[in-house]
Amino acid sequence: MLTIDEARTQFDPTVVYLNTATLGLPPKRSREALQAALTDWQNGTADPQQYDEPLNRARSAYGELVTVDPTLIACGSQVSGFVGLIAQSLPARSEVLVAEGEFTSLTFPFFALGHRVREVPLDDLANEVRPTTDLVAVSAVQSADGRVADLDALRATGVRVLLDTTQAAGWLPVDASQYAFTVAGGYKWMLTPRGTAFLTVQPELLDELTPLNANWYAGADPWDSIYGSPLRLAADARRFDLSPAWHSWIAAAPALELLRDVGTDALCRHNTTLATAFRDAVGLDRPARASAIVSAVADDKVSQLMADAGIVAAVRAGRLRLSFHLSTSTADVERAADVLAGHLENPA
Repeated sequence: MLTIDEARTQFDPTVVYLNTATLGLPPKRSREALQAALTDWQNGTADPQQYDEPLNRARSAYGELVTVDPTLIACGSQVSGFVGLIAQSLPARSEVLVAEGEFTSLTFPFFALGHRVREVPLDDLANEVRPTTDLVAVSAVQSADGRVADLDALRATGVRVLLDTTQAAGWLPVDASQYAFTVAGGYKWMLTPRGTAFLTVQPELLDELTPLNANWYAGADPWDSIYGSPLRLAADARRFDLSPAWHSWIAAAPALELLRDVGTDALCRHNTTLATAFRDAVGLDRPARASAIVSAVADDKVSQLMADAGIVAAVRAGRLRLSFHLSTSTADVERAADVLAGHLENPA
């Protein structure tokens, strides 16, 4: 196991970086692994079959982060592709319950296939489940403002859930085995490059999904599945794998292993403690469920103040969004609070 302080030596941003919810910073070990692979590629000495090893390590480390056996995890490049697979598996005109303002990669596939998508306030999701509801699709943590869903209440309904953990996996303890399906993009809190995404499937639901994107890498033996028939896909969730963007996974494995070695309990304490300290320092209310993301209404001076102070954050849904992760220090929080105090208000 690694302590937070030990793990933080892997990062050396030149700014006060509070934008992990948009793009996570790579640890040094990821940069070094990727640079070595790029050198091999440039020299003509790269062996693509060796790229299976970091992908398998990434799959295993992700499984430990979200408490799922690697045989129930598929690896791909984008969340929306996996969501589309699940949307396609539903009967025509199924009722899908989603949160208002949800990230569209989680909702557009259901709209595009003509399902009956019902949008309700996030806090009302569990109460809005009906006997006619076939699936609830929701983010564990909302991208726009960092609100954490009441997952205990949702599970208590017994409804089938597709949980998007893109803004949660890597800091919020999530047991993905408790949900029918989960999806996650790796390039935010899991600190991996774009082009890395995960799907988890309950074992009894594997056969409900048709591997519409079947390809050589989804084969029982990928390097023996390149040519010809018959169809010979993996028996487990690897049947849903997409042919990997190799260099993304080379950098992904060390990042996921770093987070695994720190542990989500420690990461959650670190991140939410920093976010809460920032809220308190600038006079923002604490949310019902602690989050690593802070959303606030900013005045018209904030953009320039942040640029002058070297503070990097994002604007989402018309509000300033700041995110606090492993690379963030107490000094970063104090600096940001000093600059932004008096310029932020609670969302209406």
